Amino acid sequence: MLTYILRRLGAGLLLLVVVTMVTFGIFYVVPRWAGRTTEQLATMYVGRAPTPEAIQATIDRLGLDRPIAVQFWEFVKGIFVGAEYQFGRDVVECPAPCLGYSFQTYQPVFTEIVHRLPITVSLAVGAGVIWLIGGIAVGVVSAVWKGSVFDRIAMGVALAGVSLPIFFTGLLALAFPVHAWDWFPTPRYVPLIQDPAAWAVGLFLPWLTLAFLHAAMYARQTRAGMLETLGEDYIRTARAKGLSERTVVLKHALRPTLTPIVTIFGLDLGLVLGGAVLTEQVFSLNGIGRYAVQAITQSDLPVILGVTLVGAFFIVVASLVVDLVYPLIDPRVRIHD
Repeated sequence: MLTYILRRLGAGLLLLVVVTMVTFGIFYVVPRWAGRTTEQLATMYVGRAPTPEAIQATIDRLGLDRPIAVQFWEFVKGIFVGAEYQFGRDVVECPAPCLGYSFQTYQPVFTEIVHRLPITVSLAVGAGVIWLIGGIAVGVVSAVWKGSVFDRIAMGVALAGVSLPIFFTGLLALAFPVHAWDWFPTPRYVPLIQDPAAWAVGLFLPWLTLAFLHAAMYARQTRAGMLETLGEDYIRTARAKGLSERTVVLKHALRPTLTPIVTIFGLDLGLVLGGAVLTEQVFSLNGIGRYAVQAITQSDLPVILGVTLVGAFFIVVASLVVDLVYPLIDPRVRIHD
């Protein structure tokens, strides 16, 4: 087991290095291939009224006139030992892990991400619990009661959930339950340790909106897997042995169905932890996703690069956790060193 975990950690680190190289190349190499000069790249960091002096100062500060390999090495080195950025006579410290320095907000990228991370984590965990439990429960009941009124209504709602984008359902949730009917307060983030009740109430509507999309997919996936499993020979054997229907469904039919569900859940949760862009934007939650949107609109490349790397990190960790959970769900799966 330990050898397997170390091997997967090594593969994850290698993947992060590849993602870093590709992302860095997209932002700093591809524009040069498209014909942009060093001065044009520096202009993106100066502001609305760049002067030749300010452009040259930015080039010197960022080292944009250095070879690409040197720029990449300086970025990677900053992750482990930190970096320094000079503004005239002033020197700004970016402590490790330094994912870059935003020249729009004049703040280290990693510091901003850590500040916004609790909002994104709260949104992801709350919605994840709802869509996982709700989606699986609806899928199991629909499979057991195949063709019933519940099955048809549930799958119809699931189809709507898959089809409707979050920015549409989110705006509907704000327009009617919040403003028109006054059922919920305006969504906002309150730290969990400060007031757990206000934390849950403030994020409940964003949780439902985000979970509605994913729960619909999980319900359809669970229903399809359950229908396939319920037709297997070992299920008929279990029923012939006199086992209760509850035992047959939950123990023998559901467990093999959960294997692909866990895979999807791990990737979905990793993606949401990397930033629930639409949900945070619709409900004005200042998480990582909204931070990325603001960086894109301002052409703040260090922020975009930092958020991309953080999102890749969450996906790698989620994939590792999924691999370790497999044997607990399906005894047929074994981890070999």
